[in-house]
Amino acid sequence: MPIKEGQKIPTVTLKTVDMKDITTDEIFGGRKVVLFAVPGAFTPTCSEQHLPGFISHADEIRAKGVDDIVCVSVNDAFVMKAWGRDRGADDKVTLIADGNGALAKALGLDFDGSGIGFGIRSQRYAAIVENGVVTKLSVEQPMKFEVSSAEAILGAL
Repeated sequence: MPIKEGQKIPTVTLKTVDMKDITTDEIFGGRKVVLFAVPGAFTPTCSEQHLPGFISHADEIRAKGVDDIVCVSVNDAFVMKAWGRDRGADDKVTLIADGNGALAKALGLDFDGSGIGFGIRSQRYAAIVENGVVTKLSVEQPMKFEVSSAEAILGAL
């Protein structure tokens, strides 16, 4: 069952791009965070639209009282670091590796992409999380990019 608005993000341990453990409690506790997930780093929509949108709108999003913008993907920390460097995420978007899909599974937002060689991945979504509680959640339909864009989240803030 997927997480719903009003529910707390489950506690799981993820990896920073520097291979350090970080828990969801550390990421979201006492802060307002925009979280978005992509099916895979370096994939077309993720690299050409989703991440770049949040990078280009980062200042506008932060001006709405957001402490951090976090992108998570079921990729390892090395891939996330290279992707962030390649796309110019720098200090605009914090990239977090969900290498084992722990967060995607805990949120009920995982999917089996084995048919296209992806294995278990995260659905594409965006959320506003305040002190660990999801206050807005926009999950995309498969193969769509409509409700989880930076522009959509700006409208929700």
